[in-house]
Amino acid sequence: MTGYAAASAESPRGRVSLELRTVNARFLDLQFRVAEELRALEPLLREAIVARLARGKVDCRFFYNESGAQVAARLDPAALARLRALSEEAKKAFPEAGALRIGDVLRWPGVTAEPPIDEAALRDIAGDLCRRALDELVAARAREGAKLAASIGERTAAMRARIDEVKPFIPQAVAAYRAKLGERLREALGSAEEERMRAEVALFAAKSDVDEELERLVVHLSEVERVLKHGGAAGKRLDFIAQELNREANTLAAKAASQPIADCAIELKLLIEQVREQVQNIE
Repeated sequence: MTGYAAASAESPRGRVSLELRTVNARFLDLQFRVAEELRALEPLLREAIVARLARGKVDCRFFYNESGAQVAARLDPAALARLRALSEEAKKAFPEAGALRIGDVLRWPGVTAEPPIDEAALRDIAGDLCRRALDELVAARAREGAKLAASIGERTAAMRARIDEVKPFIPQAVAAYRAKLGERLREALGSAEEERMRAEVALFAAKSDVDEELERLVVHLSEVERVLKHGGAAGKRLDFIAQELNREANTLAAKAASQPIADCAIELKLLIEQVREQVQNIE
């Protein structure tokens, strides 16, 4: 399922942001793009995401905003003292050299130092950002899931209606098939025994009876409706049921003894394929 969510907050070292993007995938695939300064927090983010999401390719981006608050640097007295001592020694060796300018002092390595990172505070901020972003993402995916469930429900209802339409044709189709097969057997076997011919007709007619396939289709459709009503993570279960529906539709097409039944099987296969495409997007 697709979705996007973002959250940001101020931290001791500037404004930090977290973005989550998801696209369809059969399994959970996590990709992280984390600023080097925040790399230690990646396991925390991974644990939080795995606890909330089960499927999808998830791209997590965690970074400091370029336009965020600047880190308040401070001067290191010890480094300044060392630089002053070096400057005085240099003046003795080069009396004609000019004095150090402020810019030269500030650029000297070690003179300015950033405040130490409060790891505990940063972890709390990262955890809060991840919870907020996941709440937003899960809500967006739930809305998409509701639409997909409605779409699958419509196709399930269409399949039920098509099965109900074709059921009255089954006895007539089987009887017509039996009569047609008997006539062909009489022509082919000529003087064959009547009892044997009836047995052959009954055997082949039984193979054309699709009542069992239609019943199994109805059972599988009921299971789809039950799963959709129950909610929760249902993608893998629905994918399996869709495969079973497709198997029964194939058998129905192979055993079709009349054109209405064959047309029904084709329409069912089209609807099932549409369901299978939608199921790939459901967690």
